[in-house]
Formats: sequence, structure tokens, C-alpha cells
Amino acid sequence: MDALDRRALRGSIIGNAVFFALIFGPAGTLNYWQGWAFFLTLALSTALVTLYMARHDRQLLERRLRMGPKAEKTQVQKIILGVSAAVYPIAFIIMVLDHRFGWSPAVPAWLSLVCDGLGALGLYIYFLVVRENRYAAATVEVREGQTVVSTGPYAIVRHPMYSGAILVLLAAPVALGSWWGLIFTPVFVLSFAWRLLNEERYLAENLPGYTQYIGTMRYRLLPYLW
Repeated sequence: MDALDRRALRGSIIGNAVFFALIFGPAGTLNYWQGWAFFLTLALSTALVTLYMARHDRQLLERRLRMGPKAEKTQVQKIILGVSAAVYPIAFIIMVLDHRFGWSPAVPAWLSLVCDGLGALGLYIYFLVVRENRYAAATVEVREGQTVVSTGPYAIVRHPMYSGAILVLLAAPVALGSWWGLIFTPVFVLSFAWRLLNEERYLAENLPGYTQYIGTMRYRLLPYLW
């Protein structure tokens, strides 16, 4: 196991530990099957994608490991990720507390499982993106030799990775047994819209051919809508 593998393993362990605490801490119990189902869905799916990158594209794995506000190149992106890092945990805590204290009506078990499936689908879209685009870094940047990717999921929308992430976040409240968590839906969507609009301006200025790609691919996140 080399240094990159150790970084990836350490990042996975820390990330999963934080996410586990975020779910089961507010729940006050481990007897929370919705929490286990959603946690394992995301943990196993992301582990598989990480293993794929470790085996097939180690440069991409290194780029994916450089993340967070400090890793961003522009001040706007630092602010966007900083705000998201503060708001998203609060959203998940409220979802879990809603389930724990029964603030909203119970979510049917079958519907929670369907939303687990939607979360897995969102992460499958993430896999398709990293398989298609070896420059799909966790930060907004342009690398030497980078070209516009317009195939695979990029032939459907301009920002398929964000589409997948939004799908995971939209499914999260119901998967965790919360209706009140859906009030954060506009927050999730608007945060990604803010990020991608700024990203598009950056790419149009710094990535040759991106302006032409915008002209041929109309939709940013959802076909026939936006």
C-alpha cells in the first residue's frame, strides 16, 4: 500500500466515521434501521468508486482527495463550500431528530428503501462521471492538457456529477425516515446551482472548447428542465 492508498483509506475511514456520528449521534441509539440502510448504501457505494479509481486512474484519485474550501482556487468557491460545510450537517441532524422524536408522520418502510435505491443511483452516476472524465477533480480547476468531455453522462447534462449528488441529498430525508428534512431541498439545489454557475464562468474562461460545449448541450442538471 503506497502513500496515495493510505491517504484514500484514511479519508474513507474519517469520512465514514463523521457520517456515522452525524446519523447515530442525534438518533441516540444504534437501533435505527433507516440510518443503517442509508449509511451502508453510501459507505459501500463510495468505497467501490474509490477502489475503481485506485485501480484504474490513480491521478484522478489524487485529484478527488484534494477537496474542501481550502483546496479551491477561487474565493467564491471557498465561500460556497464553506457555507455548505456548515449547513449540510445541520440538515442531517434535523432529519435524524425528526425521525427520533416523531415531529412528522412516519415514513413507510418501503419508501425509505426506495430512497436508499435513489441514493445508490446518485452514486452510480458519480461512478459514470469518474469513469468518463479523468479530470473530474473535487475542486474547480483546469489542468494542463485537459479537454472538454461531452460523452457518457456529459452527453445528457453539463454537470452530471452534481446531478448525482443532488439525487443523493434529495433522497436522504425520506431514506432516514424524515419528512421535515425535505425543507432543505431548495438549499441543496441552490447550493449546487450557485457552485456550477460560478464553475461554468471559470471553465468558459480557462478551458478551450467549453463555450462551444455550452452551446451544444443546453441542460445543466436535468434534461428538458435546466
